[in-house]
Amino acid sequence: MNYKNVTVAGSGVLGSQIAFQTAFKGFNVSVYDINDEALDRARDRIGKLKPRYQEDLGASEEEVNSAYERISFHSDLAAAVADADLVIEAVPEVVQIKIDFYTKLGSVAPEKTIFATNSSTLLPSQFADATGRPEHFLALHFANEIWTNNTAEVMGHPGTSKEVFDDVIEFAKAIGMVALPVHKEQPGYILNSLLVPFLEAGQKLLLNGVADPETIDKTWMIATGAPKGPFAILDIVGVTTAYNIANGKGQAGMAESAKLAEMLKRDYIDKGKLGRETGEGFYKYPNPSYMEDDFLDS
Repeated sequence: MNYKNVTVAGSGVLGSQIAFQTAFKGFNVSVYDINDEALDRARDRIGKLKPRYQEDLGASEEEVNSAYERISFHSDLAAAVADADLVIEAVPEVVQIKIDFYTKLGSVAPEKTIFATNSSTLLPSQFADATGRPEHFLALHFANEIWTNNTAEVMGHPGTSKEVFDDVIEFAKAIGMVALPVHKEQPGYILNSLLVPFLEAGQKLLLNGVADPETIDKTWMIATGAPKGPFAILDIVGVTTAYNIANGKGQAGMAESAKLAEMLKRDYIDKGKLGRETGEGFYKYPNPSYMEDDFLDS
């Protein structure tokens, strides 16, 4: 593994985390997004990670500032990947958006460049042909808040080169992750095969009027000892991601998922309640009720 220059395509919540973590571990990072407005949000989002690294990892101010300085920002894809050894794609969980992105990426990236998708629920084989280099393409999936929840699931498709798979395992370790090889394509990999049904179960309890988010979370936290319930986790993941998953299933003919997508859009997304990053989702931030000392008692 001889990666030095890494491009992260898509600067949302997780894309920004991947970029900063990679830079924090000494790699040169270029961040690509579709326009300058998105990049301005990315600069702000990544800048806000500095105090989290200082608080959670004991990083020095010099370390986090140096990491930030190793990041460049681009709205021109060809410029962003001009010297990329690895591109990590973190664009929205919409099949056509990803296909269009990989078609464009394959035409401008250097021959040496390896492509990795951070898709949460989709399979690399769905996009392998669009890349134009299927043997150099695989999935590299991170958990949210990757500096502490440091899992990296590496999953190839049937055409992925073993050398590429092994190199990406080593890269994941080099940026401080616990590399988790996934030996067979599986929608949702390991983590989301467990997590997504759990989060959907919580959302459907809300959709069907069974209970409100606080009661659902409280039930889970008391009964299992977990530090967060499904709606606290959804606020970290982002309501838009939950909507995209539900909407995709709804378009595939799953009626309840279609109703869930409609509810998320109407009651949360259209009102700007996108999760912790926007200050409100299912809870209000920075002091959500589930973190109050008496939350499990009242």
